[in-house]
Amino acid sequence: MENNEELKVTESVEAAEEVKAEETVEVVESTEAVSEEKPARGRKGRGRRQKIETTEEKPQSDWTETVVQISRVTKVVKGGKKLSFRAIVIVGNKKGQVGIGCAKAAEVIIAIQKAIADGRKNVINVPIFKTTIPHPITGKSGAGAVMLRPASEGTGIIAGGAVRSVLELAGIENILSKSLGSKSPLNAANATIEALKSLTPFNDVAKKRGLTMAELLN
Repeated sequence: MENNEELKVTESVEAAEEVKAEETVEVVESTEAVSEEKPARGRKGRGRRQKIETTEEKPQSDWTETVVQISRVTKVVKGGKKLSFRAIVIVGNKKGQVGIGCAKAAEVIIAIQKAIADGRKNVINVPIFKTTIPHPITGKSGAGAVMLRPASEGTGIIAGGAVRSVLELAGIENILSKSLGSKSPLNAANATIEALKSLTPFNDVAKKRGLTMAELLN
């Protein structure tokens, strides 16, 4: 009798252990299913999502901005003097398009942003022949003037200040220049833009003369 009772007790214990094991397996499976169905919530889940979003690569823009000058200006009003900042920015893609923007704001960052937006509105197309300009030209703006001349391969950009920034962002690699008159960066940049706008491509000259490009260049 004692042996029978011991066997019954051991069988009941083993059965209870099997039931507990099955219940633990079911609980583990249910938790895995819930974790797959429901996304992570709370601060940890948000942090993970933000990290995943920030690691994605953003397409780079072809446009480049160069800040030429940031000056502090004042405006006299009834209550006194109102201080603000003026930013001059050159915008270009180095593929024959360039523009200049000028804007004022109470903060430097806002002034630069407004100047960039203004520069993109005033973009012009520059006719580039090989790596230089088609012909010599002089541009004027206010009291400033800039003279531009084509240069051979390997010369580089012989210019300085705002004139150099405009020519670099326009995509010109070889050119000679000389700034005349006013030394203001704004006048120099505007004079350079006026000179580049006045350039005539060889194709237009050939059409006007009734010649081909080969005949014109020879």
